[in-house]
Amino acid sequence: MGRGTFNGWPQRLVKCFVLLVLLTFIAGFFFNYIHRGSGSQSPHPVERELYEVISPSTYKYVLNQPDKCKGKQPFLVLMVPVAPGDRSSRDAVRNTWGQEDSLPDVVILRIFFLGLTAGKQDPRTQGDLERESREHRDIVQMDFLDSYRNLTVKTMMMMNWLATSCAGASYAMKIDADIFLNVRYLVDRLLGPPTSTAPRRSYITGSVISDGQPRRDRKSKWYIPEEVYLETSYPPYVSGAGYVFSVDLAARISWASRFVRPLPLEDVYVGLCLRVLGVRPAYTYSLRNLFEVRHLAYERCLYSRLVIVNGFKPPQLLRIWHDFQKAPFTC
Repeated sequence: MGRGTFNGWPQRLVKCFVLLVLLTFIAGFFFNYIHRGSGSQSPHPVERELYEVISPSTYKYVLNQPDKCKGKQPFLVLMVPVAPGDRSSRDAVRNTWGQEDSLPDVVILRIFFLGLTAGKQDPRTQGDLERESREHRDIVQMDFLDSYRNLTVKTMMMMNWLATSCAGASYAMKIDADIFLNVRYLVDRLLGPPTSTAPRRSYITGSVISDGQPRRDRKSKWYIPEEVYLETSYPPYVSGAGYVFSVDLAARISWASRFVRPLPLEDVYVGLCLRVLGVRPAYTYSLRNLFEVRHLAYERCLYSRLVIVNGFKPPQLLRIWHDFQKAPFTC
């Protein structure tokens, strides 16, 4: 008995020591992988006052849909940023690619995200929104100024809502309201059948921009001064017109935002968060980029082989959508 105890304990200690060293190495590797960055990135959080500008916790919900995903496991959540007063665009989306029952046996949900007009609750606009929200139950609103310069705030609001209210979904798509979306092609060809395999993780795709550079011209719509972003190039990012990502990334991007200085360019900002996470956007080329961020003249069979096409007013979107329903039978 004594001899077995004498020989047994050192072996156990050695095993424990080896296990401890291995776990320490793995933990260190994981920490460095998650926190790595360069240039403007830092392993340290940005200043509190800067983070509060884009943090959803700074703002309050005016309208919300916290139970939208309750009891469901959506395959795809369509997240559409839109101006408060743009009812026509919301209705066009609802009646075209945003229809939640557009594909049989595929759970698709639609949510519009918006802020306040002129930074305050305009009584007439707000009253209309509240009635619209009760009718469709697809509007989420927070009390920040709804403007182009605040698109990053709106994007982080979307990521936070997804992470807290719809984390059981497989994929999400951030897509502008003036976009044509080929939902069937996206699900069948890009993401695959909902029941075929487990959802990808750490996955994001769209029109990948790998050579973006900050504009230093003060007259440019995309002007970024050096004091805001010192580097001479951006990391790879996906165009904000429309991109798809696995829902696990929503919480991770929200976390990474604590380490990235705010930028008014929401798609670049997401790219900077992805760099903190060590995640690279995936390219989706076949014969051409499947995410077409230019406007192309409508051709039914051409559109049937693309995921998105940019640049449609509501009447145009409604008109071509009616014709596009013939694509599965003619293309």
